Amino acid sequence: MKKALTFLFLGLGLASFAQDSYTLAPESTLTIDGTSTVHDWTVAANAMEGTLTATATRPKEINFGINVADIQSERGPAMDKKMHAALKKEEHPKVSFALEEFKGTSTLAGTLSIAGTEKRVEIPAKISTSATGIRISGEQKIILQDFGMEPPTAMFGQIIVGDEVTVKFDLSFAKK
Repeated sequence: MKKALTFLFLGLGLASFAQDSYTLAPESTLTIDGTSTVHDWTVAANAMEGTLTATATRPKEINFGINVADIQSERGPAMDKKMHAALKKEEHPKVSFALEEFKGTSTLAGTLSIAGTEKRVEIPAKISTSATGIRISGEQKIILQDFGMEPPTAMFGQIIVGDEVTVKFDLSFAKK
């Protein structure tokens, strides 16, 4: 009987440390909203990659990335070219986020890497779970110059992009 109880407690203890692995699902979205002296604009990440490891409903590890070339606007190649240059696409072809800590019930703390500059950020997020996956959504304001980026200009400096952008994300991670 003593062995059975020991096994039961050991088994329950190990189960509480069990981790599930997830991969980013295709229905995930990420957009970036910004302003300029002429009009507001939105660009979308058309391809993303990511993995998530969680214990119960708490994310333990997130690795998320976007190829800069896959961030595109509806305004055409001229805007894309300026945006990709600001993001330093040739030298730093990816934007990435790596979770370092899950704080409280809804804050993702980790390293955000944009245009070759890494910064520790805390991102408020809404997290929901289901039997098949975890969904993380929210938004985060970013100052371009904090990441060593110069806001793009056009028309000989007549059009200037605002220094602050808002990243909106709705990421679905499906159980592997």
